[in-house]
Amino acid sequence: MSSATSAGKALPGDPPGGRRAIAVWGIGVAVYFVAVIFRTSLGVAGLDAADRFHVNASALSTFSILQLLVYAGMQIPVGLLVDRLGTKKVLGIGVVLFTVGQLGFAFSPSYGMALASRALLGCGDAMTFISVLRLGSRWFPARRGPMVAQLAGLVGMAGNLVSTLVLARLLHGIGWTAAFAGSALAGVVVLVLLLLFLKDHPEGHEPEPMPHQGAAYVRRQIALSWREPGTRLGLWVHFTTQFPAMVFLLLWGMPFLVEAQGLSRGTAGGLLTLVVLSNMAVGLVYGQVIARHHAARLPLALGTVGATAALWAATLAYPADRAPMWLLVVLCTVLGACGPASMIGFDFARPANPPERQGTASGITNMGGFIASMTTLFAIGVLLDATGDDYTVAFSSVFVLQVLGVTQILRLRRRAARRERERLVASRVETVHVPV
Repeated sequence: MSSATSAGKALPGDPPGGRRAIAVWGIGVAVYFVAVIFRTSLGVAGLDAADRFHVNASALSTFSILQLLVYAGMQIPVGLLVDRLGTKKVLGIGVVLFTVGQLGFAFSPSYGMALASRALLGCGDAMTFISVLRLGSRWFPARRGPMVAQLAGLVGMAGNLVSTLVLARLLHGIGWTAAFAGSALAGVVVLVLLLLFLKDHPEGHEPEPMPHQGAAYVRRQIALSWREPGTRLGLWVHFTTQFPAMVFLLLWGMPFLVEAQGLSRGTAGGLLTLVVLSNMAVGLVYGQVIARHHAARLPLALGTVGATAALWAATLAYPADRAPMWLLVVLCTVLGACGPASMIGFDFARPANPPERQGTASGITNMGGFIASMTTLFAIGVLLDATGDDYTVAFSSVFVLQVLGVTQILRLRRRAARRERERLVASRVETVHVPV
């Protein structure tokens, strides 16, 4: 049976989808949308934050690194919580935490309090995406999984766009406190919607009750998820594809374009916006392709890594002092594919694990890109200091992580494919078997 055919057929216990599923899932996605606005709000307020808290560039970068550290560190605990408590409760806790964090950041009188607020925001943010993935798997048929995940990622990038275009104007129009405190009201709105209308699953599709067994249960959930080659392959796909764009958008893109390439801040901001727009467009394409042709997952992921590496190399090795504008435009367009490619990691982890481990497996997968991003953020900063702001040397650290990730992907791909076929065959047998 071809993978495309397998992906297109209904699996045992598939939820029906439909308008009700779209409405409920839409509430969860709205929560994620607001979380991304809050997550990326510092990206447009970096210079203002430096002036407000009287800190240098190194201290400023700590905001981003701490936020990613908390986010990545929370992924497995959040996955376990989603599996244990369900989507609604975990999303509700996440909304409260990231809204309080945004409010705290608005009123922080000191760098230390602002840092604590960003950590709290990162903790709440960490609870959103895994929950939205779980919500999609509970409300939509399995064959819709790739498209549903890509659409969630697309909405997240729309949140990034809101930060870039709207929050930046509010910040410079009404000031720091009013802009950040006003944006926190969006958290209150989605919390009310969540409490009133969100349900973990459609009627008739309740998951089996899961007896809690304390620390032994937690260790078993993690061990069983990690034992699946598909989970590990998903982590390495996420690790290898996501971080180049994340690093570029979160911290180092603007300095590279302004200081190394001699662009104005306005032009550099336009190129960063291009990354976001490209991400949204490519996400729609990738979701459709994978939904129709499941075998396209790995070629798309590896193709994105190869294209990203080639454009990085062409830009850094350009013989003139500065790369031409057309090359920078192509680089930013290709970087836009990194986010959608990272979503493919979940399409390897999802079929590798039963429903009761979906949250845990997604949490493990989601750690990959954020670990790579933290590592690269740190490495670029250290190399810039060590080389006197030589961006060619500093940005070459991207290639090291890409080689590591591709090596692991190639090592795991056959085992993951074989295990996925075995699970699919087993699920088909369970569907037609009628005990006597």
